Amino acid sequence: MRLRLRNTGDVVDEYRFEVVGPLAPWAVVEPQALRLYPGTTGTVELTFAPPRTPDATAGPNPYAVRITPTEHPEATTVPEGNITVTPFTEVRAELVPATVKGRFRGRPRLAVDNLGNTKLTASVSGSDNGDQLSYDIHPSNVQIEPGRAAFVKTTLKPRQIIWFGSAEHRPYTLAVQRSGVAPLDVEGTYVQRGFLPRWLAAFLSVSMALAVAFVMLWIAYKPEVRSAATERLQEAAGSTLPPAPSPSLDAPKAAPSAGVSAPPAPAGTQQAGGAGDGAGAGGGGSEEKEAEAPERTAATAVQQLAAEDPGGRHICYRAYVAGQGWTDPVCDGETTGTAGSGTPLTAVNIAVSGTKGTSSNAFVPNPGSADDTGHYPEAWSSAADGIDNYVGSTEEDAPNMLGFGINVDGGNGNVCHSTYVHGDAWLGLICDKPGDALDLTYAGAYDNDSWIEAFSLTV
Repeated sequence: MRLRLRNTGDVVDEYRFEVVGPLAPWAVVEPQALRLYPGTTGTVELTFAPPRTPDATAGPNPYAVRITPTEHPEATTVPEGNITVTPFTEVRAELVPATVKGRFRGRPRLAVDNLGNTKLTASVSGSDNGDQLSYDIHPSNVQIEPGRAAFVKTTLKPRQIIWFGSAEHRPYTLAVQRSGVAPLDVEGTYVQRGFLPRWLAAFLSVSMALAVAFVMLWIAYKPEVRSAATERLQEAAGSTLPPAPSPSLDAPKAAPSAGVSAPPAPAGTQQAGGAGDGAGAGGGGSEEKEAEAPERTAATAVQQLAAEDPGGRHICYRAYVAGQGWTDPVCDGETTGTAGSGTPLTAVNIAVSGTKGTSSNAFVPNPGSADDTGHYPEAWSSAADGIDNYVGSTEEDAPNMLGFGINVDGGNGNVCHSTYVHGDAWLGLICDKPGDALDLTYAGAYDNDSWIEAFSLTV
């Protein structure tokens, strides 16, 4: 659009133009300064380029241009206008995880991101070939603000149980349906395992066959048992033993030798009040092992806080540092990890009180990704108040954690975090949406080559 300016003064003046307001980053003024003689008119052009992101809110957006005369800065004027941004819709959906395994049910989550600039309203339904699965979807209808995401919990149940045999792959589809447009289909796989593994059936069959064979052999070749005691007694009765010699009356009785001592008393027997009591007691105590102290986890720390403050909200946590092990649990905004050491974290232990539970998942490298970003390899882990929630892995070859997603399940409060990312120092404080149980916040980085070294949490 064009802005026309007239110099109504009596001197030559230069006017500077500056777009102000929320639309300033999208605007360009050409030229940025205009020199006019008295009584003359000039024109500048304003060009607006709204980005295709949720930041460009659909509808009228006010803007203003500050015009400042160089000779008379006190005569600054600010004309105003409106730019109407047309709405656009962009939806992205992803199953977390894409493949779930189970014998009786599977619990994937569908992450729906609204990348448009208007509120998204959609319904979610499930289907598969052959009607082999049933679907319990909650919530089945979602409303998502621009730039936000929602998680839809899905429970898959097979209609028939596999009692024996190998696992079977059952592909399924979750459809995100919006009014007036084709549904967005997200495909996943449910791996149904047998109730009893195949090797157990083979083991039972072989065991039964061996038992039957053993019984048959026992019956056919029962051993004959006879006693040789009777024969020995008969031989002894038929034999004649010589008479035993009588002792001599003249031989003097042998006196006990002075060099022969009485047999020693048993080791455990000591005279009352003797020195052996203390020695025996001391020796027995040294052989007892000291009782090993129980491991202090996030749950034990948060339970102590909950006992001291029953009505408050608390969060405790600790980190597993690669090659070093678990850190001591800390709570409510304290820092855990080894910031600046270059050593990654591979697992996190979290527990809460006063929030009706928490859910979390580890975000790890994905070398095969097209955009060099990580992924959530496992299902989301949930825990009630006062219970330990673990994400990540403590194995020796466990992958580095790029970050982790977290929320509080009951909509009671919200989670805030600050994270130290390798090579990027501390990130700013970020919080999820208060009171929204489906909302979450992400702590960490996304690139495969990065990782988190330390973090702090509050609720």
